[in-house]
Amino acid sequence: MLVLSRTRNESIMVGDDVEITIVDVRGDKVRLGITAPKTISVHRKEVYLAIQQEKAGQKPVKNSSES
Repeated sequence: MLVLSRTRNESIMVGDDVEITIVDVRGDKVRLGITAPKTISVHRKEVYLAIQQEKAGQKPVKNSSES
């Protein structure tokens, strides 16, 4: 895993097409802005996992971090 330090309004590029920008930092919460082509899906991990489970015909399992 690559770990980077960024401050508000700084960005990280993933490949040539995806830009992740630190929009805000408040306490232990970080707000990210993600710019990506429409051909690339961007989801929170718990949403992505639910989509994958639905595709596999399984009932989505609620993540313990969702509250």
